[in-house]
Amino acid sequence: SAEVPGCVHTALQRQGFISDPYYRYNDLAYRWISLDNWTSTTSWKAVLVFEGVDTVSTISLNGVTIGKTDNMFRRHDFEVTDLLKDEDNILQVWIMSAVTYASQRSHAHTEYRVPPDCPPPVQKGECHVNFIRKAQSSFSWDWGPSFPTLGIWKGVRLEVFNTLRVLSYTTNPRFDSEHSSWNVEVELFFDIFVASKGLVHLSMPLLQSEAEFQLSLTPGQKRMVIFLSVAFRTVELVQEPIPSSPGLSFYFWINGKPIFLKGSNWIPVHAFQDFSHRAMFLHWRYRILLRSAQKANMNALRVWGGGVYEQDIFYSLCDMYGIMIWQDFMFACALYTTEKDFIQTVREEITQQVRRLKSHPSVVIWSGNNENEAAIATDWFNIPVAERPLYVKDYVSLYVENIRDIVLQEDSTCPFLVSSPTNGVKSEKEGWVAKDPDDPHFGDTHYYSYYKDCWDWTAFPRTRFASEYGFQSWPSLSTLSKVSVSSDWDFRSNFSAHRQHHEDGNQNSTTAAVVTLLRPKVIRWVNESFKVCLLTGKSLVHSEFGGKWKMLHYWATDFYVPMLSVGVEDKGDLLIYAVSDSHSEKHTDYCLSITWVKLYRWSSFNAVCSLESNATTIKAGGSTLVFQLSISALLTQCGNCTRRSCIVAFLLSSPEGQMISPHNHIFLSSPRYAEGLQKPNITDTRIVQSFFVTLHCSFPAVYVWLDVDDIPGHFDVNGFLMLSKKSTVIFGAWRLTTAEEITANLHITSLRDVY
Repeated sequence: SAEVPGCVHTALQRQGFISDPYYRYNDLAYRWISLDNWTSTTSWKAVLVFEGVDTVSTISLNGVTIGKTDNMFRRHDFEVTDLLKDEDNILQVWIMSAVTYASQRSHAHTEYRVPPDCPPPVQKGECHVNFIRKAQSSFSWDWGPSFPTLGIWKGVRLEVFNTLRVLSYTTNPRFDSEHSSWNVEVELFFDIFVASKGLVHLSMPLLQSEAEFQLSLTPGQKRMVIFLSVAFRTVELVQEPIPSSPGLSFYFWINGKPIFLKGSNWIPVHAFQDFSHRAMFLHWRYRILLRSAQKANMNALRVWGGGVYEQDIFYSLCDMYGIMIWQDFMFACALYTTEKDFIQTVREEITQQVRRLKSHPSVVIWSGNNENEAAIATDWFNIPVAERPLYVKDYVSLYVENIRDIVLQEDSTCPFLVSSPTNGVKSEKEGWVAKDPDDPHFGDTHYYSYYKDCWDWTAFPRTRFASEYGFQSWPSLSTLSKVSVSSDWDFRSNFSAHRQHHEDGNQNSTTAAVVTLLRPKVIRWVNESFKVCLLTGKSLVHSEFGGKWKMLHYWATDFYVPMLSVGVEDKGDLLIYAVSDSHSEKHTDYCLSITWVKLYRWSSFNAVCSLESNATTIKAGGSTLVFQLSISALLTQCGNCTRRSCIVAFLLSSPEGQMISPHNHIFLSSPRYAEGLQKPNITDTRIVQSFFVTLHCSFPAVYVWLDVDDIPGHFDVNGFLMLSKKSTVIFGAWRLTTAEEITANLHITSLRDVY
C-alpha cells in the first residue's frame, strides 16, 4: 500500500519492508530499490451523475445503454467504470417527447380513468400531465403558456473515486430532554468502493462548536449519523381548540413564539428552467425577487406544487433573508396513478428532495400536493359515487402511505400536511379526504370568487390560515410590449384572448374594473381584513415576469407592516383596528396609541375635520379596536360631508406624536361615484443625483402611479393616495442608470387620468 504523492522508498519504509534509509549503511544496502522497476496500481470507480433530465430519456456511453430516466425531479447516478476509454468517449441522451410519453402511459392504464385527461381548452395545453413526473405547469396552466420542455436541465458530471464518495449530508436539530440541550444530528450518505477508516471533522465556526469522529466503513451505500452540540430553530404547527369558537387553530410556533405568516405563492420564474440555471440570471433574478418580497415585509413564501422544487440558491437566499418556506411536493390539481413504477420513482424523488432541502432553516412545512384533496372532496372530475373509494384509496396510497411516511422518516423537524387546502387533523380523522377541505374553521383555505363584490370585506371567509387567494392582473405595457406588437395592445384583441388562459378571465377583469376601478385595491382590503380577523394569513401576490413590482406589491409593503391601522365599515359604524405583529409586550414604543382620523373633500387638500381618539393600549400579536363612530355621525360632524364627497384618512401615533403605522384610508363609496374628484394635473421635478422625484398636483389624486418602462428597480412608494400638494418619491435602481434615462422613461398617472 502506498500514498500519493509519495515514493517507493517511503512506501516500503511505511509498510515495514525496510528500516530507516538514513541508518548507517542503508544508502548502499537499499540501492536495489532504485535499480528495480516499480509499478503503481490502483482501481477506481467512475459514476456519471445527471442532476436533472427533462424528462424521459435513454442514456448511452460509447454505444452501451447505461440507464433511463422518467422523472424531472430526480438525480440519476450511472456506473460507467468499465465503459470509459482513454479518448473519444461518446455520451448520448435520447429524449422522448414528454407529451407522447404521457399519452402512452395514460392509454396503457386501462383499469380505470385517472382524471383530468386534458386541461380546459382556454389553456391551449397538452394532455395527461398527471402521468409524467414533470413540472405540471409545463403542459399549461391558467397563468402561463404550454411549453413541455425537453433537455438536460441541470448539470452533468463524471465522479471518479478509488475509496468512497459522500453522496450528500443533511442536518436535523434534536432536543436532549435529559440534559436540556440541543444537538444537531448530521446524516452522512456514502457510496463506498473500498473498506475504509476515516476521520470526520464537523465545525460550525459562528457557533464556536466543533467535534471529530472516527468512522469505519464497509463497501456499499451507507448512512452514518453523528451529533454536534448547537442551538437551532424549531417549528410546530398548532392545531388545537379555540375558546368560544368552533373548529381548531392553525398557526406556526417558531422558536417558541407564534408567528404571523405574511407572504406570497411562488411559481417558476421562467418557463424554460435552463434559464434559471445560468449563473448570472440565477443569482440576479432570485436575489431581486426575494429581496422584493422582503422589502414588502413578507416573511413567507409557498413553493407551489405545480412547478418545480427550487434551486439551492433560492433556499439559501431565503435562509439569509429570513423568509420561511411552505414547500409543496410537485403534484397539483389532478389525480395520479399508483402503478408500481410510478410509486417507485416518486419515492426516490421525495427522498432526494427532502434530503436536499430539509437542512435549510427556511423550510418550515411540507405539503403533499396542491388542491388534490379538494378535487376529490368536491368532485372536480365527475367521478361516480360508487367509484369514489377507489380514488380515495389511490390518494391515501400516494400521499400518506408513501410520501408522508418518507417525510416523517427523513425529517423530524417540520410538520407535514397531506394537501393544501386541507382541514389538517380533521381531514386525517375523516380518512385523509375531508367532506369540505376548505372549511374556514380548520386548516388552510384557498379562496377565489370573481363574481362577488370584492370591496365587501364581509364576503371573504374568516379562515384559520389563507394559503392562496387573489385576482388575476395583466402585466404592465413595458413588460407586455416585448412579446407583442402595437395592434395587440387592446383588451379586446386576438392576442389578448390568446394570452388569457383563465376561463372568462378578461370578462372577470372588466367586470371588477367597472365596479371598483382598480383591482389591486381589492387585495389590499382582503389582506387587511384577514389581518384583523386571523392570527395567520398568506396571500397570492405576483410580481411581473422579470421582477417588476405590480401595484399590489407596493400595497403589500404597507399591509404587511408590523403595526397596521385598518378601517372597515360594519353595521353603519366606522371601525378602526390597530393590528400588531409584535411577538411580545416588550415593544413598549407601540404599546400606547392615539388614532387620528381626518376627512377630506375630493376637491381640496384641506381637511374638513380632524378627530383624535383617547390613548389605547395595543395588544401584541393581535388586533385592537381603537376607534368607533357611526358613519352618519362622522359625516354630520365633519362639515356635512357625504359618502360621495369625502374620504376618510387615518393613522396611529404614539402619545408623543410619533407615527407608528402607515397612512391609511377608507372610501365610503366607490371612487366611481366620487363627487368633486378632479384631474390632479400632476407635474414633477427631479433631483438628479439620488433619483428623487418630487410630485406637484392641483387636487387630491387617487392611486398615483409612476412607471419607468424597462429600467429595473422600484420606487419607495407607488400607487398611493396623494392628499397634499407636494410629495417626494425615491427610485431605487437595480442596475446602473442616470437621471436623464429615468427622466426620458418616466410616466406618471392617476385613477382620474384614465377616464
